[in-house]
Amino acid sequence: MPKSLALMIATVAVLFFGGQAMAIEQPRYAVTLKDGDYEVRRYEPYIVAEVVVTGDQGQAVQQGFRKLAGYIFGGNAGSQKIAMTAPVAQKPAGEKIAMTSPVTQAPNGKGSWTVQFMMPPSYTLQSLPKPNDTDIRFRVEPAREMAVLRFSGVARAPDYRERTEDLRKWAATRRLSIHGEAVLAQYDPPWTLWFLRRNEVMLPVE
Repeated sequence: MPKSLALMIATVAVLFFGGQAMAIEQPRYAVTLKDGDYEVRRYEPYIVAEVVVTGDQGQAVQQGFRKLAGYIFGGNAGSQKIAMTAPVAQKPAGEKIAMTSPVTQAPNGKGSWTVQFMMPPSYTLQSLPKPNDTDIRFRVEPAREMAVLRFSGVARAPDYRERTEDLRKWAATRRLSIHGEAVLAQYDPPWTLWFLRRNEVMLPVE
C-alpha cells in the first residue's frame, strides 16, 4: 500500500474512531425537489477550509485530505483539535474563488483541484486558529441551491465525469439553469465497502 494512502487511512481512523465515537457534522440544507437519486437542495452558509492541489482526481483528494486533516488534527496556532465534518468536497480549480487565484483544470488528466472541509458552525472566520500550512485558506460558502446526484462506489475520475453528465442532463429536463463546476462530495472513510459508500456530484443552480 502506498505510504500516502496508508497515512490517509490512519488519519481517518484516528478521527473517526479515536477516543470516543464522534458525531460527524454536515452542511445544513433543505430539499426543495426530489426525483429518485436526484435532488435540489437549498444550503445554508458555512465556512470552509480549502486547499488547491495538483494531480489527477484521486491524487488530489489524497493530497488535499492530508493537508486539511493535518490542520484540524492540531496543525495550527495553539495546536487546537477541530471536529471532523463530512463530506470531503472536491472540484476543479478552474474558477476564480475568494482568496485564491484562478488555476486551469485539465478535465481528462492531471490538473488543479480545490479540496474542502466544512468548518464546524461554532467557529467564525475570526475565531478559527491560523493554519501552520500556508496553502490552507478559509472562506464563507454562501447560501445557494445545488442540484445533486447521489451514488455509491469508489468515485474515480470516470465516475465523476459520468455522473456529472447524468446530473446535467437531468437538470436540463427540469429546466434548471446550471452555473459553475461540479463538486464531488465523499462522505465515508476509505475502508467502507464500495457499495455502501455515499458519494454525490453537485452542480450550482442559478
